[in-house]
Amino acid sequence: MTIATEPGATAQAVTEAAPAAFVLTGAFWVVCRNPRYLTELAARGLKILLITPTGYRDVAEAARKDPEHPASLLDDIAFVDGSLDQEGSFLPSFVARARDWRRAYRIVGAYAVGETLVEPTGLLGDVLGLRGPGLRATRACRSKYLQRWYADEFSPASLVLAPGEREEAALDGLPYPVVVKPATRHSSSGVVTVADAAALRAALPGYPAYETLLVEQKAEGREYSVESLVQDGEIVFASVTGKETTESGARTFVELSHSVPNARPGVDDVVLDANRRLLRTLGFRDGIAHAEWRTGTDGRAYLMEVAARTPGDGLLALYHLATGSPLEPEIVRIALGERVDYPRPRRFARQVYLDHTPGVLEDVTVDWPGISPVWVGEGGIWPEILPGAADAPAALRAVLVLKPKGARLAPLASSDDRAVSFLIDAPSPGELDALESRVRAAVKLTVGAVDGHG
Repeated sequence: MTIATEPGATAQAVTEAAPAAFVLTGAFWVVCRNPRYLTELAARGLKILLITPTGYRDVAEAARKDPEHPASLLDDIAFVDGSLDQEGSFLPSFVARARDWRRAYRIVGAYAVGETLVEPTGLLGDVLGLRGPGLRATRACRSKYLQRWYADEFSPASLVLAPGEREEAALDGLPYPVVVKPATRHSSSGVVTVADAAALRAALPGYPAYETLLVEQKAEGREYSVESLVQDGEIVFASVTGKETTESGARTFVELSHSVPNARPGVDDVVLDANRRLLRTLGFRDGIAHAEWRTGTDGRAYLMEVAARTPGDGLLALYHLATGSPLEPEIVRIALGERVDYPRPRRFARQVYLDHTPGVLEDVTVDWPGISPVWVGEGGIWPEILPGAADAPAALRAVLVLKPKGARLAPLASSDDRAVSFLIDAPSPGELDALESRVRAAVKLTVGAVDGHG
């Protein structure tokens, strides 16, 4: 197997006799939740290496000993130290571990599964001449204020608050309402809307003093995402996903549903054109991009943020349901320099996250023939969700409980607070909407009081 190289890339200082390996990076539970990455690489005879934060050490080492767990396919795990709210903090530990592997393996591919280690993975690909999004894309995609810098034409009015500059910042002239976004966090953590300068000044002390914040004009309109497969700088597949968030009833932006493909008329052309120009601006070279957009009342597409990693939540499962083909093998093929050809959606699929009453999760029931809730818990493995025929009737595919029994359910302030989700698909948007209403009525959460209090 050959190693794809780019002009100026540094060759690997290992012999051809060293075992060929592929590096996956990100949160341990995200990698294991999508085991097709592991099975696809294992089927190719590649050594599978994982770099993940140190906090997963105990659970990862225990899982590798279980022959039934996907983690048993991992040949080695490196644990790295850092914190998401401190830019670049994972990098020194990442480089130290990757240098060790560079001496022992012929690393033929690498990709970030999840947000945590996108930038270090881009550096790994650059130094080894591997196919990947590229240095500009991986750096900018990990920083909300760099996205505003590079993609100014798609950006709402914004202000960067660097550490130590909050007290002196001119906040009175901002176009309120505004949204506060921590620069490097993910899963909507810390993202809130504030109505005026007084509310903004009151909110700022709630963020760590060392954290850079982006404050930007709130863009009104519907929200969408675009999943793009990119090879040699050319988009080979792109599709618009419809989204719903908590925004309508709260100050937060937690995602409550994804619909694949988007069925609202008059949206796709505008968003796909903006997405194409964005990826060109970022110099996005090889991989999958997940970009989040909002269409304004002025007809423009506004960039919310863009990620240079595999899509999260249930988007991989949704595209499998909608197209009949999984995305994970295509992502691996791109990273290895093989040509890809992914089909267009043939059905309409949706993932819904249910809101809940805060308290203690006691039970979840589903009144639906042949369907029982699957308790995957925090960081658990999702069941395999297989697609139906293109003309099959509308179907409930799975109900997932993302928290263990006895977990305390908090109000939805970030994606990590969500507790129950279901996945459905149908031949038409109307049938999908009707099915969603029926499933919502069939799923019941029993939530108890915390310590005897309401």
